[in-house]
Amino acid sequence: MSFRLSSGGRIDRAKTLGFSFDGKALEGYPGDTLASALLANGVQLVGRSFKYHRPRGILTAGAAEPNALVTTGSGGRTEPNTRATMIELYEGLTARSQNRWPSLGFDIGAVNGLLSPFLSAGFYYKTFMWPAALWEKLYEPVIRKAAGLGRASYEADPDTYEKCWAHCDLLVIGAGPAGLAAALTAGRAGARVILADEGFELGGSLLSESGLVEDRPADALLAEMLAELEGLENVRCLPRMTVFGWYDDNVFGAVERVQKNVALPDPDRPVERLWRIVARQAILATGAEERPLVFGGNDIPGVMMAGAMRSYLNRQAVSPGKSTVIFTTNDAGYRIAADIEAAGLAVAAIVDSRAYGGKSWQGRAEVLRGARVIDALGGKRLNGVSVETASGTRRIEADALAMSGGWSPIIHLACHRGGKPQWSDEAAAFLAPAAQEGLAVAGSAAGLQEIAACLGDGAAKAAAALQAIGFAAMEPAFAATPEATQGAKPLWSVKGSKGKAFVDYQNDVHLRDLGLAVREGYGHVELAKRYTTSGMATDQGKLSNINAIGILAEARGVSPAEVGTTTFRPFYTPVSFGALTGASRGKDFQPARKSPLHGWAKKNGAVFVETGLWYRSSWFARAGETTWRDSVDREVLNIRKNAGLCDVSTLGKIEIFGRDAATFLDRIYCNGFAKLAVGKARYGIMLREDGFIYDDGTTSRFSDEHFFMTTTTALAAGVLSHLEFCAQTLWPELDVCFASSTDQWAQMAVAGPKSRAILAEIVDEDISDAAFPFMSARKVSLFGGRLEGRLFRISFSGELAYELAVPAGYGESVADAIMAAGEKHGICAYGAEALGVLRIEKGHVTHAEINGTVTPGDLGFGRIVSSTKPDFIGKAMLAREGLQDPDRPRLVGVKPLNPASGFRTGSHILAEGAAATLENDQGYVTSSAFSLTLGHKIGLALVRRGPERIGEKVTVWNGLHNEFTEAVLCHPVFIDPENEKLHA
Repeated sequence: MSFRLSSGGRIDRAKTLGFSFDGKALEGYPGDTLASALLANGVQLVGRSFKYHRPRGILTAGAAEPNALVTTGSGGRTEPNTRATMIELYEGLTARSQNRWPSLGFDIGAVNGLLSPFLSAGFYYKTFMWPAALWEKLYEPVIRKAAGLGRASYEADPDTYEKCWAHCDLLVIGAGPAGLAAALTAGRAGARVILADEGFELGGSLLSESGLVEDRPADALLAEMLAELEGLENVRCLPRMTVFGWYDDNVFGAVERVQKNVALPDPDRPVERLWRIVARQAILATGAEERPLVFGGNDIPGVMMAGAMRSYLNRQAVSPGKSTVIFTTNDAGYRIAADIEAAGLAVAAIVDSRAYGGKSWQGRAEVLRGARVIDALGGKRLNGVSVETASGTRRIEADALAMSGGWSPIIHLACHRGGKPQWSDEAAAFLAPAAQEGLAVAGSAAGLQEIAACLGDGAAKAAAALQAIGFAAMEPAFAATPEATQGAKPLWSVKGSKGKAFVDYQNDVHLRDLGLAVREGYGHVELAKRYTTSGMATDQGKLSNINAIGILAEARGVSPAEVGTTTFRPFYTPVSFGALTGASRGKDFQPARKSPLHGWAKKNGAVFVETGLWYRSSWFARAGETTWRDSVDREVLNIRKNAGLCDVSTLGKIEIFGRDAATFLDRIYCNGFAKLAVGKARYGIMLREDGFIYDDGTTSRFSDEHFFMTTTTALAAGVLSHLEFCAQTLWPELDVCFASSTDQWAQMAVAGPKSRAILAEIVDEDISDAAFPFMSARKVSLFGGRLEGRLFRISFSGELAYELAVPAGYGESVADAIMAAGEKHGICAYGAEALGVLRIEKGHVTHAEINGTVTPGDLGFGRIVSSTKPDFIGKAMLAREGLQDPDRPRLVGVKPLNPASGFRTGSHILAEGAAATLENDQGYVTSSAFSLTLGHKIGLALVRRGPERIGEKVTVWNGLHNEFTEAVLCHPVFIDPENEKLHA
């Protein structure tokens, strides 16, 4: 580790950590970041820029890093575009550079630099215009292949993630001087405090400070504050946690890196945890980002932010180089110069753009006042700088350059709810919007620069925030301290540079690009951003945006306040999809709903299909059956001949109670329900306000004030919400209430000519046709009075059929009993596929036909729509001329002329011999199935004037498969049109 100092820093030298970069084995210490460990090992070149593939080194020590983006891990744990400055070093870490080929040292993509005159701002808007035929064949594929930085893995992520909520009186975002002082003040007052910081150590700038603070060493003060905070039970300190967004009602989003510092995470713990924090008050103490200076070659490896260099020197004991030049516009440059000299290293010169700067400098380094670095010199590593002074230009040999162009408060979160940053001439920076309810800004984030002033400001802001929510006046942990004037003046760019002067490092946007944007009419900050791509890289312009605004202001002859800023949005830094997803992925992407009969179906050989959130039995395979069709055909024939049992528990079930329940249902359904007799069920159609069908199902009446509604599986929740809305907002005077009972009942259909004989063995009451006719619905006792259930004589199959509902816990036992009773009658289990065939044969509709654009008349139910009710949902709009147009698509059956041929669901209906054009489209097949009962394919279709065209020959066309089938339109009821089986 050739650049590691022999002493100092906060690293643990007693233990070494092995890691690799681009396959080379290296070592570091606990307390290192990947960036500091690379620098300590003499690795300066860490990446390549996006457009020109220029060599890039480490520029910062925090979240704003634009250059040192690496890919870590392997397989499903591969994580591209990770900032080396934010990766806590751990044993076994593997990192790889990105955006280079064949190697980092020799990148063919660097040839783009020679083409830079043709790749200026907005070049992609001006080129690739001709010949147009080459766009899809050449231009787009080449551009897409060149795009991107790291490569994501195609393998599944093996790690686990979780989500949690937290509530507090005060959320402190940032654990630097201001944040620590705020947390300490609030903690002493007894408030519930959450202190969050993105670093793996709390302390912020105090971790890198070498001087005295509050008359004692900075590290001693930090240790005292952390010890007290750890001892306060009402304070929760959370390092490695980034607060990424501020949302309504003072809710903050944050992600905690729980196990991102180990090679093999514990599978029983999450790798990351997503937090939703509800804070009564919050303090934004995120500090300030040091601004880079824009001069030629400012991207050469070895050029670094002065604050970052100070952090690596004092925190990780990493030497910046043998000879360092410091280029500054403020007093921060002298602090790093003093630290470098204190470490026994050389400072070649301090270049201060101010004519009066550095008056109190007592060090050995030469100070060049009123001077500017116009070019950094070198290729893959800095070897010198060209400095312009009052007496001329001179070259200074150096292998490191620290630059400081002032400070930009990190106010992103304060602007997430629409607030606009305000330019301050005094601070030479944009400050957070003033007086935002629930959020105060403190310390460097508020424009302060001295640590003592930040401590006092953080404490005062916390005291004020707590008083605003009812806490008694309290003594701030630190007294307010006035800040000395810094005298900094922004230097947006250095004129006269020979090399490219970069503004946005990652996207290779340089000074001339912004000038070109202004000249070509794209000087507005939002237009310039998109025209040049400045601020659009993965760092979202954390370093570049303010300089870009200043440069635009100079070019337009206005102030930065008039230029304004682009819009700040979450996320502050990238958040992994895993953290956002949590446990909701794979089979857990949504909750899995299993009916009370799921176990019964599984042990009987069911193959399940996902229907929304439900797992429904699709068919029941038996030995010797090689395809799903074999199983379905067997089930269908057996039901037509004998009997079958099907799980229908997934249907929505709603209990409706109240004196006005019948009146309410009469208004909800388009057909009449007010006079439905107790003990009877009725098929009902529910309309939307626009007159189209919303849902259908049966509703049964168990008593004068108790109805039981079933809905389609898909709309169970939607229908309940619709009922509640109508009851609460349209007719609040009605006495009616609802309760979902979908999960309370195990419901099974027993269908087939032998279904009555089977059920008679377990149902105590008489269920003969005379005693229990079609559309009856009653509560019944089972097994000699040992169990109560509900029995409905309804049929979706067209056969004699019943539906039996029993309490969910008894579902499997009752199903077993029915199967046992039906064994001698040839009963079989059947699933949703067979049910689909049965219902198509009978002409029953589902949401394949109820597609949101059909009316009752379209489906042949016009006769049941009440003409006597004064009103019902959808009545007025149903009467519209367009919904009564006889040319509307209406339900018919369709079957092939040749029984050996078939057609697919979704195929279009054309008049016989007509060309397959939009003008000739007559409708489409909504549902289709092979009917072994009939020996050919059948389907339901919505066809213009369909009922009038029964018997007409048509062509069924599937454009996707280019299939044409000659067919005939027919009545939609293929089986038992006289309903003799239903009433058997």
